[in-house]
Amino acid sequence: MALRPEEVTSVIKSELEKFKSKMKMESVGTILQVGDGIARVYGLDDVMAGELVELPGGIMGLVLNLEEESVGIVIFGSDENIKDGDIVKRTGKIAQIPVGKALVGRVVDALGNPIDEKGPIVTDKFRTIESHSPNVIQRQPVKEPLQTGIKAIDSMIPIGRGQRELVIGDRQTGKTAIAIDTIINQKDKDVFCIYVAIGQKLSTIVSVTETLAKYGAMEYTTIVSAPAESPAPLQYLAPYAGCAIGEEFMYNGKHALVVYDDLSKHAQAYRQLSLLLRRPPGREAYPGDIFYLHSRLLERAAKLSDALGGGSLTALPFIETQAGDITSYIPTNVISITDGQIYLETDLFYGGIRPAINVGLSVSRVGGKAQTRAMKSVAGKLRLDLAQFRELAAFAQFGSELDKVTQAQLTRGEKMTEILKQGQFNPLSLSKQVMIIYAGTKGYLDDMPTDRIGDFEEGFYKFIEEKYPDIEHEIATKKEMDASVSEKLDKAVLEFKRQFTQ
Repeated sequence: MALRPEEVTSVIKSELEKFKSKMKMESVGTILQVGDGIARVYGLDDVMAGELVELPGGIMGLVLNLEEESVGIVIFGSDENIKDGDIVKRTGKIAQIPVGKALVGRVVDALGNPIDEKGPIVTDKFRTIESHSPNVIQRQPVKEPLQTGIKAIDSMIPIGRGQRELVIGDRQTGKTAIAIDTIINQKDKDVFCIYVAIGQKLSTIVSVTETLAKYGAMEYTTIVSAPAESPAPLQYLAPYAGCAIGEEFMYNGKHALVVYDDLSKHAQAYRQLSLLLRRPPGREAYPGDIFYLHSRLLERAAKLSDALGGGSLTALPFIETQAGDITSYIPTNVISITDGQIYLETDLFYGGIRPAINVGLSVSRVGGKAQTRAMKSVAGKLRLDLAQFRELAAFAQFGSELDKVTQAQLTRGEKMTEILKQGQFNPLSLSKQVMIIYAGTKGYLDDMPTDRIGDFEEGFYKFIEEKYPDIEHEIATKKEMDASVSEKLDKAVLEFKRQFTQ
């Protein structure tokens, strides 16, 4: 077949008419210096603080310092293959993370990339890692309880939905155990949980994941992992990422709980970045904005007004102390930001009182507003009994002879301390807690040997389930202790006690 020149010419002409040249402009900079996960870049004149930039090899970085001559960037990943003179490109995006139901049951890193080998996260929802906290008008008072299932906390240091309650104590005093129990206790309560592990051993994070999966808690939990081996920038970002995941639920009228374990390591990661970026050091070599680092994170926890859907984000930040010193820099900062603290004491832990909560130093600034009426009616007496016990126990060791009233108060305190002991991974329902605390504060256990109280408690729950299931049901539904419930409970306790002591 012969080619006709005019046909070829017309095809070329039409193709040339379709072609339009597009000029693409990119804002780029040149690396002046790189090392220790930090890059100094010349150029990028119009870059924004907190913007993501792309380095060679597809590695991302975050702009933290804007200086006259250069820009300070922290690198998310290894800087081994990055060298002076390499090109850095702007992305025009602020750091963001995928959010929504797709993340439930997954383990992700601080950038939202899945690390649990369950395939990619399919979602079209994203939230910026940093965002403004709700203002005064957008909030309402904390008034709805978030049950932890731990008797000592729910009775004396109650946590409400939208509250920020600090858990503070030395290493190995059971802080993470409280977090795990609280997450397990949210089963069937329509609360989404986010556990943020910052600077922990990988084996610890794996252990937490396996425990939550074993108790069926991964069905409503997301784990954000920034282990000790991950770079400081990722440890710095992890809590903000966890908060953004929780905010998605809060702003959609749902309830979320986020655990930051722990913010001491978060502060250390930020100190490392700040010193490498040559920001001036302050007290304990932390930068001047270390307070703002945690306040802008924790202020995002709130109970939203009904006009915005009434959702809530509850924060449980953890702080690790050195030798029980809660007066050092980071602990005092976080104590002043939060709505109370749960203080775990080493001496109590090794003395066999677990959870090792020091009731004297622990406080909830929301108080009884975050409790049901049933718990409030039995817990007021409990706190008083324990306060008197602590005071008298200090004097009792010096005196040989004690009067009957003092002796009775010491006995009551001893029994109540025993009642508040609780095994790990064994959170209790509200009605079970109310029933056993009621039995203790009413004095039914005062004449029982202390070492038998644990067995009594276990048997008592079974006895109630078999013989008086209506008591538990009434407390759970009414959420208050009226005369009829108290009467039935008195009868049940006495009946089981007779049976138990025979």
